Amino acid sequence: MSSSYRGSRKSRWPQKSGKTKTVEEIVKELRQNTSPASDYRELSLKVHGLICSKCGREFDDKTRHLLTVHHKDGNSRNNPPDGSNWENLCVYCHDDEHSRGLLGDYLRGQKKKDRGPQS
Repeated sequence: MSSSYRGSRKSRWPQKSGKTKTVEEIVKELRQNTSPASDYRELSLKVHGLICSKCGREFDDKTRHLLTVHHKDGNSRNNPPDGSNWENLCVYCHDDEHSRGLLGDYLRGQKKKDRGPQS
């Protein structure tokens, strides 16, 4: 008989190196490796302020985590430094904004795969 299938299989886990890292070192590395494009949230909050552009609710430092950045054109990679593609929305308004198309499609009787391009 041939050799066992299990014996020739490689481990899916990476080999451990001799050096172990602390949690703090790993977190520091992850923070250093963030791309500048991911900083658009902080930039949008500075440009547009801590206010929801849809409902007008104001936020402070304790509640700013409830404020999100919505890309007006739907392209999360389009992050101009002047903030022209962003609007700050609270989590409730942001959810409403993204569910409007789904509700409209449902009311028109369209299925998800028949939606076509979004505008």
